[in-house]
Amino acid sequence: MSWIQIRIHAKPPQVEALEDTLLACGSLSVTLEDGADQPILEPELGTTPLWDATQVIGLFPATEHPDELRDKLELTYRAKRTEALPATRIEILEDKDWVRAWMDEYHPMQFGQRLWVCPSWREPPEPDAVNLLLDPGLAFGTGTHPTTSLCLKFLDRTVKGNELVVDFGCGSGILGIAALLLGADRMVGTDIDPQALLATEDNAGRNHISNDRYAVYLPENTPDVLADITVANILAGPLEQLAPVIAGLTRSGGQLALSGLLKEQAQQVSSTYQTWFAMNPPEYEGDWAMLTGIRH
Repeated sequence: MSWIQIRIHAKPPQVEALEDTLLACGSLSVTLEDGADQPILEPELGTTPLWDATQVIGLFPATEHPDELRDKLELTYRAKRTEALPATRIEILEDKDWVRAWMDEYHPMQFGQRLWVCPSWREPPEPDAVNLLLDPGLAFGTGTHPTTSLCLKFLDRTVKGNELVVDFGCGSGILGIAALLLGADRMVGTDIDPQALLATEDNAGRNHISNDRYAVYLPENTPDVLADITVANILAGPLEQLAPVIAGLTRSGGQLALSGLLKEQAQQVSSTYQTWFAMNPPEYEGDWAMLTGIRH
């Protein structure tokens, strides 16, 4: 079965009316996409920021006639906003196995000397390497983003064996599980999203990590521990706000890795952490940065 996709180029004040228009005209789904490669890095809590140029996309059955559908959208939108429908493009999408197409985009990736991250549905290319089998479906964190890549490379060179690791903002659990597979003894993960805790548990089981080697918590339930290695791949604002908490979870002499930072944010965050850590120069991958340090 084919589909009709309506792509409308909008400004933020138009988006809500366009969503309502598409749904009123029978759209099976509505999605929003960035129309101008504009990053939105740290929205305020409780807000839903929009790009200055947003593409509002509706999906319709191919039984609709494109010209009649465009006329119906025009009339419905004018009734809501008393203005003309913004620039619109109609596309025909041929049917395909979308789940399979999504899965085919993920390939095994190597980080450092020892570590590979492999989608759970693919065979590891080097069976004797340290292979982390990952299902990215429940929470963020696959290794494809530069911030995750930087942290995985840090763990590959830093974990020597028997460490206690804190994965602060664990997401899919990729960093904490990688540390365990590389030889760490125990991992404590924390995240504000309950789905992240479920994803970490699922991925730990997928990698045959026994339950006594890791534990995951919501922030308010995180126990007092002193980690040998602490990793936090979140965002610059939370990293600065939570610096005393992250420092308090790291033992004297323990190692730290912070990521989720743009290059231009690295120096400010590094200055914040110098109260507790001897900080190293930033490491970069593309436009992104990682900070490392050793606890005083």
